[in-house]
Amino acid sequence: MDPSLSALPEHAEIPEPSSGNTRRSFLKKSLAVSATLATVGSAALPRLASAAEPLSQRYPDPLVHILDDSFLELRVFNASVEKLATGMRWAEGPVWVGDGRYLLVSDIPNNRIMRWDEITDTFTVYREHSNFSNGMCRDRQGRLIVCEGSTTTSEGRRITRTEYNGTLTVLADSFDGKPFNSPNDIVCKSDGSIWFSDPPFQTSNNYEGHKITPTQPHAVYRIDGESRKVTRVIDDLAGPNGLCFSPDEKTLYVVEGRAKPNRLIWAIAVKDDGTLGKRRKHIEGLDYAAIDGIKCDEAGNLWCGWGGNGDPKADLEKLDGVRVFNPQGKAIGHISLPERCPNLCFGGREGNRLFMASSHSIYSLFVNTRGTGFAL
Repeated sequence: MDPSLSALPEHAEIPEPSSGNTRRSFLKKSLAVSATLATVGSAALPRLASAAEPLSQRYPDPLVHILDDSFLELRVFNASVEKLATGMRWAEGPVWVGDGRYLLVSDIPNNRIMRWDEITDTFTVYREHSNFSNGMCRDRQGRLIVCEGSTTTSEGRRITRTEYNGTLTVLADSFDGKPFNSPNDIVCKSDGSIWFSDPPFQTSNNYEGHKITPTQPHAVYRIDGESRKVTRVIDDLAGPNGLCFSPDEKTLYVVEGRAKPNRLIWAIAVKDDGTLGKRRKHIEGLDYAAIDGIKCDEAGNLWCGWGGNGDPKADLEKLDGVRVFNPQGKAIGHISLPERCPNLCFGGREGNRLFMASSHSIYSLFVNTRGTGFAL
């Protein structure tokens, strides 16, 4: 039976022309049934419209705040902040997989990686027992690189690469014979090197991993793209967290997540041999702000996960979301969210869709720029 007919309500009548039917009555009944089929058919369509659930119906979106007129060039007037999925305990490390048109997000306390599919608008588990994965990125060959922040049985606290056949290759799990603390955020450079931060954040409780006593300093490491040699490039920042490169890769931005009295973003010169040079304070998280994951767009603007640093005086309604800074470190825009935003990434077909992993949920916003690394 035609499945569209099986979905008709019991009172629907399928007209069959016979010698007793006039042409006019037959057409009248046919039109009535066509209307019924259209109604039933539309109800049976995939729930595609729910892929865009704007938090506000107004244009321009009042959640996209202009702090400097220059941000008007980055805002798309008729684009809304949209909620895509929810149900996580602490969302982190989003990465866009363009060839599959899906987003991967770490759900750290639930020890899994989640997948939001742009085509089907489904939200499913991509990887169970992810060793409490945190930051993720893709290397220049499109392979998934994961910071595994804690242990599951005997493994974890390492950097892994997912090969094309699904097997895992351990790129690094220790330095100078001692295991890492809890690898946090990660980025790949065009020369094939992999850079990651290693604070002790996931070592202090049994919620985001397993409680251990760290044996390494708070640090940032570099894995050479050819030899895979691991080098410690920073060891004097308190709680290094989010990191990313400028578009020309001559500057490494690093969040100092435990700096006092305020959290900081440092801009550090990158030398041709992979070592680091002079650093300068680039951004300071004032008004009790917490800075987490960061990404750079093609023009050099920094898009920063933003929220409260735990101080009871913090105004979370004003802080939670994404704060945007120009290349000179001036705040030019803010995207308000109902949750703190730990991390974010650019994606979509054109690289102009900002995905925001925000505590329990994933949000997105189309913007008038692209993340670094996207090319048409």
